[in-house]
Parts: sequence; structure tokens; C-alpha cells
Amino acid sequence: MKKVLFVATVTRHILAFHIPYLKWFKEHGYEVHVASNGDEHIDYCDKLYNINFARFPIKANNIKAYKELKKIIKENKYEIIHCHTPVGGVLTRLAARKSRKENKTKVIYTAHGFHFYKGAPMLNWIIYYPIEKFLSRYTDTLITINSEDYELAIKKFKKIPEIKYVLGVGVDSKKFGKDILNEEQKKELRKDLKINQDDFVIIYPAELSDRKNQGMLIHAIKLIDEEKRKKIKVLLPGKDSKDGQYQQIAKQLELDEQVFFLGFRNDIQKLMQISNLAISTSKQEGLPVNIIEAMFMRLPIIATDCRGNRDLIKDCIKLDDDVELAKRIEKIMDNQQKNVTYNIEQYKIENIIKKIEGIYVKKE
Repeated sequence: MKKVLFVATVTRHILAFHIPYLKWFKEHGYEVHVASNGDEHIDYCDKLYNINFARFPIKANNIKAYKELKKIIKENKYEIIHCHTPVGGVLTRLAARKSRKENKTKVIYTAHGFHFYKGAPMLNWIIYYPIEKFLSRYTDTLITINSEDYELAIKKFKKIPEIKYVLGVGVDSKKFGKDILNEEQKKELRKDLKINQDDFVIIYPAELSDRKNQGMLIHAIKLIDEEKRKKIKVLLPGKDSKDGQYQQIAKQLELDEQVFFLGFRNDIQKLMQISNLAISTSKQEGLPVNIIEAMFMRLPIIATDCRGNRDLIKDCIKLDDDVELAKRIEKIMDNQQKNVTYNIEQYKIENIIKKIEGIYVKKE
């Protein structure tokens, strides 16, 4: 039986983005293996290797992880290896060098957003760019998910036989047909969250981090006209990687009653249904799923002008321009914009899989 290996630094990355692809391989007669850090159950996975990857490339843990990967690849003689995340991509391509020669294993790497990009810290370019440049010789196909990364790869990584631009990992539009709330349920959810029925709800679902830059949104809310500000509720669902720093900013600006830190949530679609506006103040993205999901929900969207965001949204605002963000929010509040139409067909999972299928299996 043909075998395929998916690799990512953490199992939750596989669970969040790649289950439809594991399913595709199972349906096409492959034995599916996954190597990642975590032991959560993964649908359509025949064998899970729990490898203790470190998230930063230059860590002692990764020496052991590399040796484990090399052993796994040697034993299984995979037809295809598809690796994800920076560390997963580095170690897998190094470990698969011999298998590429001896077994003709096809090694695919999806860059979910290079750490080096226009405006990135110089340290990122010093560390990550030379690594990626070196590994290009051990990559059969590089998949990029935004135009900036694609153009950079075409220009800089000439040793890669195939470089593809695919619009993200795809969004399952069927899940937007589930859990549709009626008006009474929307009222009940707002009530549960202590949101008044006439409040203007802004949502930004993302990990609380420097990269996602929620502080820009919090500061912008403070700049909004006081009467309007009283009607605003900001929902910030997401794991807190800032140890409460954003909560402290909200408290200092006396926005405790406006900004709600919800922690990790698995009901983002429901939260979007009670929202009036979606925002991303991110400093850099691959191709942001939170914006694509807001497009599927037909919400008006304001996004910062960064890699990834600008692939999806026209007329982005400058990074850290709190004043302009406040003005845009007020304008949308005044216009009560609803049910915005976007070109979402190209982001649907079934259409993305068709493109990826052509990479996995070359048509004769």
C-alpha cells in the first residue's frame, strides 16, 4: 500500500487545517501517517508518531526529533511527504534527503507564511532565510499561500522544481450552514455574553500575541466618540500568549466594559453571527483564516496592510494607525453596513483540494 506522511510541529496544526487532505489520501488508497508533537486523535490517520519538536529551529530537542524522523522515513519508504510549519519543514526535508534519492519520495513543503517578509525584523532574515535557501535543494514542491511569498520564492529559490501559489488551506463552507442561529438564539447569546441587543459588536478571533497586535484595536476603541463607544463591544476570542498584557491595557484605558477577552472558543461561527464587524490588526499573516471566515459570514471587514491581509481585503489601513482604524469603525457604525458580498468560491476547501490534488498526483 502506498504511504503518505504529514509532518507539523504540533498536532493541533494538523487538526485545524489538514484533516480534509488526510481524508483525500485515505479515499485514494494511501496509508496515512502523521508526525507531530501531541497525541490527540486524528481522523483518517493510520499511524501517529508523537515527536517532541521544539518550535525554534536551533534547539537540542530537534536533534532527537531529526533522528526519529529519519528512522521513520527510512522504515516506511513514503511515496509522498507533505511537511508544514517552519521547524517541521526544516527537519523533514533534511531527514528525507536519502529517501528522495533511493525511493523517489516526493517532498512537499507548504509555507504558511515565511518568517522573512517585507518589514520583518532583520533577525528573521538572518536566521530563517538562509535555512530556507539551503533547503530549497531538498524540496520537490513549495506551496505558498500569499502573493508576496510566491513572488519571493520564484525569485530566490530557483533550485525548487515546482513552486505553486494556492489560496490557503481552504475553508469548509458546509460548516457555515451548521449552527445557524435564529433571531431568538442570537438574542440569547448576546445576553449570555452581557451584550445589549442594540450594541455594535466587533470581533477579532485570534491568539492574543504581538503578531496579531490586538493592542492597536484596543487603543483605537478609546479614540472613538464617547457616545458611540458606549455602544461598542469588542470580542477577542483566542488563547492568551501575552500573559494578560492586553487585558491590562484595556483596564488602563477604562475599556473593561467594552473589550471582552473570551479565551479559546470553538464557536467562532456563532460569535460572528452576533457581530457587526470583523477586524484584523495583524502585523503579518500567511493567508488569514479568520478573515476568510468573516467573508463567508458576509461581515464588513477592516484589516491592516500586511502580507496575507492585503491578498484578501482591498483598501487596508496602515499598520498601527489607530486614528484611521477608529474613523473606519465609526463610518461602518454610521452606515450600518450588512451582508457584504465577497468572491468566496476560490477559498472553498473543495476548490483548494482540486488544486492540491494536481500537486500530489501528476496527470499522465
